[in-house]
Amino acid sequence: QVQLVESGGGGVQPGGSLRLSCVASGVTLSTYNMGWYRQAPGKERELVATSTGADRITYYSDSVKGRFTISRDNAKKTVYLQMNFLRPEDTAIYYCNAQYYRYPFDTYWGQGTQVTVSS
Repeated sequence: QVQLVESGGGGVQPGGSLRLSCVASGVTLSTYNMGWYRQAPGKERELVATSTGADRITYYSDSVKGRFTISRDNAKKTVYLQMNFLRPEDTAIYYCNAQYYRYPFDTYWGQGTQVTVSS
């Protein structure tokens, strides 16, 4: 059974930093493309960052590029999202996502962790 468990969310002032973690179980992490998504109140869930399984190619949305960094430790089955220079508009629930690297592209989600950026 595949499980993704996020942690590290919380409240922070603008300009601050947080590091989110996502621990996966029931998977060989190197065979999964991992991503972080977020959903703010009243908005659709949006992609934040991704990291491919074996070669660890990363992608960032324009809104977080240069401020957030996705990384992974396949041996520890953990994916991280380092968030720096946080802004109020980064406030959202952040979700971890795992997608198998080939068909049928099985996809899994974590339960989410709240990030609130406010002064």
